[in-house]
Amino acid sequence: MGHAWWQEKIAYQIYPKSFCDSNGDGIGDLPGICSKLDYLKDLGVDLLWVSPVYPSPMVDQGYDIADYRAIAPCFGTMGDLERLIQELKERDMHLIMDLVVNHCSSQHPWFQEAVRNPEGKYGKYFYLKEGKDGQPPNNWRAEFGGSCWERLPGSSLYYFHTFAKEQPDLNWENPEVRQEICDMVNWWLDKGVSGFRLDAIVNIKKDLRFLDGPPDAPGGTCDVSKMLPQDAGIAPFLNQLKQVCFAPRDAFTVGEVCGVRQDRLREFGGPEGYFSTLFDFDHCMTTYAGPFWHQRKPFDFKLWRGTVFQSQKNAGTEVFLSNILENHDQPRCASTYLLETDYSFYSVTALATVSLLLRGIPFLYQGQEIGMRNSRFARIEDFDDLSTRDQYQAAVKAGLTPEQALASCNRTSRDNARTPMPWSGGENAGFTSGTPWLPVNPDYQEINVEADAMRPQSVRGYYKKLLALRKDPAWMDVLIYGALQPAFQEADRLFAYYRTSETGGKRILVLCNFCPEETVISFAQPFGVLLDNYGSFERQNEQIRLKGYQAVVLRCNV
Repeated sequence: MGHAWWQEKIAYQIYPKSFCDSNGDGIGDLPGICSKLDYLKDLGVDLLWVSPVYPSPMVDQGYDIADYRAIAPCFGTMGDLERLIQELKERDMHLIMDLVVNHCSSQHPWFQEAVRNPEGKYGKYFYLKEGKDGQPPNNWRAEFGGSCWERLPGSSLYYFHTFAKEQPDLNWENPEVRQEICDMVNWWLDKGVSGFRLDAIVNIKKDLRFLDGPPDAPGGTCDVSKMLPQDAGIAPFLNQLKQVCFAPRDAFTVGEVCGVRQDRLREFGGPEGYFSTLFDFDHCMTTYAGPFWHQRKPFDFKLWRGTVFQSQKNAGTEVFLSNILENHDQPRCASTYLLETDYSFYSVTALATVSLLLRGIPFLYQGQEIGMRNSRFARIEDFDDLSTRDQYQAAVKAGLTPEQALASCNRTSRDNARTPMPWSGGENAGFTSGTPWLPVNPDYQEINVEADAMRPQSVRGYYKKLLALRKDPAWMDVLIYGALQPAFQEADRLFAYYRTSETGGKRILVLCNFCPEETVISFAQPFGVLLDNYGSFERQNEQIRLKGYQAVVLRCNV
């Protein structure tokens, strides 16, 4: 198959509220992002995915959009956004906007008009239904807690929301809604945006029967995610977006897609798929034991490794996955996949090596490149995230003590990834001259960009080498386009795989010892070392000795 323009790129997600504040109001902004473009270019980044910067009441931190064609004043102006696009182009970089079209904000003019006149045009932009015996239309539980139904002000009707009640779902069955969205998407593409990350996109299709689901929580509610049809019947909606917006402009698109069946993976992310690429979230789910955070189970290395390999097998050489370790909705990877006692330069870089050399396009999240860890929140009131507060209450209702519920949130809260980016060990971690909207991570004096750069063993420095290796013309046919084959799966704590070029003429072996103890493997083939996070390792006769969390990338003879 032909190669797309974006396949050789490296993507980096910015959470704008927490990246860099240029004016001292405690909130990161677009001029702040512009001031750090050389830092990102030097790292090796090409695609900049920026979380929502549209006007919003910020109930869900911008994922509740009140105006799709404007910029929230806290982030700057439309002129600032246009300057960002221009400065990115001057560096041969691209802006990827967040596209949130499963729902909008209850402050959006469409919804305000629906409230004013439910029988009018805009009432049909949402899902409005009568209740049952004075209760909501069904027992579905929203992603952020409570019923999926809220009574429309001044009406006997209820409106549907998958997430918070301030995020009413848009009715994609309505052709006028779809046309509004397509017009808006093309407006942004015409401005010079190179593509979109599509938030919760498989949720746009609903089971219009809205039947009760099997209860899975106290009170007889059912998790809404179990009741959405996911990929069933969604094709006309996504085809319209692709044919009217994405394909004519060769836009890059990445779908936040969960639960798509293996036999339909190519339909969503193959060469002719709805999206350029899909996020692989399967490995993020390996600690889930139920719908609530307090039900999470300990990290299981073998399960995690096997899930990653299964995702790669499912994708094959046709679907180009987007590989992540963390994002704005996940806790920090250094605190998820590593024991606190194992945290070090070696363990963090081993984790990076495993992820960034998989087949697909790497997505980094701000601060990942310096090894940021989860924060520490002393009280539930210290969290800003509405989902975290709901999960805390759910844990207490399930019988956990307040201390246990708080510990669960500290492990899993989305706010772990949303603390301000630590640029220095100075006041407020160099993020702002004012009061940051969310407290900086308490370890900012130890883990920050300036301190990392001064260390002989720089995490960011290793990331640069890793990304440079992926982009090296001598190895692109292997590390970007080549196939992946698991290796040494009989070893309990070894994460290893081969990458082989499309022609079969080149081969690379990635070896990561994922534990603090030494591991010895038998390997008789001749090889050369392309990258090693220790700088040296031992080979005696036909055995390789890997130190604790040692990661090596070997050039093998075919």
